[in-house]
Amino acid sequence: MNLLALDTSTDTLSIAVQKGGNGSGAGLLERSAPGGAQSSTTLIPLIRELMGELGLSFDELDLIAFGRGPGSFTGLRTACSVAQGLAFGARKGLGVPVLPVDSLLAVAEQARMEHGVDKVLAVLDARMDEVYAAAYRWDGGQWSSAGDYQLLAPQHVIVEPGFTVAGNAQAAYGERLAPDAPHVRALPTAGAMLRLAPQLAASGTVSAKEALPLYIRDKVAQTTAEREQARQAASGPQPA
Repeated sequence: MNLLALDTSTDTLSIAVQKGGNGSGAGLLERSAPGGAQSSTTLIPLIRELMGELGLSFDELDLIAFGRGPGSFTGLRTACSVAQGLAFGARKGLGVPVLPVDSLLAVAEQARMEHGVDKVLAVLDARMDEVYAAAYRWDGGQWSSAGDYQLLAPQHVIVEPGFTVAGNAQAAYGERLAPDAPHVRALPTAGAMLRLAPQLAASGTVSAKEALPLYIRDKVAQTTAEREQARQAASGPQPA
């Protein structure tokens, strides 16, 4: 299969393109770059560059996978909109299926490949003094969920015995995040999404219009008025 995968859920942008599955024409390219605010301007040029290196056109794609979150709100919207646009236009307008991939699951898969762990508590920095977390087990060839998504303060993360914490949150929170558990660094890479694609696609894909980000937190920042109210509350009663 010819696959494109992309993730902009963190501060690192990740793209991977697979051409074919086996044989002399098969190929796989992966690239990472600074993400964040730069993603919206660099994502499509990098995709075109990788596909060009493999001699692959958008009309030859069979599937587009993207990191649906949780993660940066702006990053999730960028990845989703690019995946939708490319999926709508591929195959001369006939379109191709889209595979939304949980970013925390991609963290678990990357940790497995890089560090050989098979019980993973995937944790990503959610900013605002919180983390996103979800637990996964590798069961003889595929991942299974070991709990629900969580959004909580780093000091409230509980790690079950035998699990390894993987992600990018330890750098931000240090000893506040599960100090007694083993930690490895891992990001939700597009390469991990390509490895996950066969398992996930077997359960179904979606059309471009049905592809949506996964938001766990319903609010990313306070308004100016809310910040002023919080400041006044912290400083105590004000004189009339």
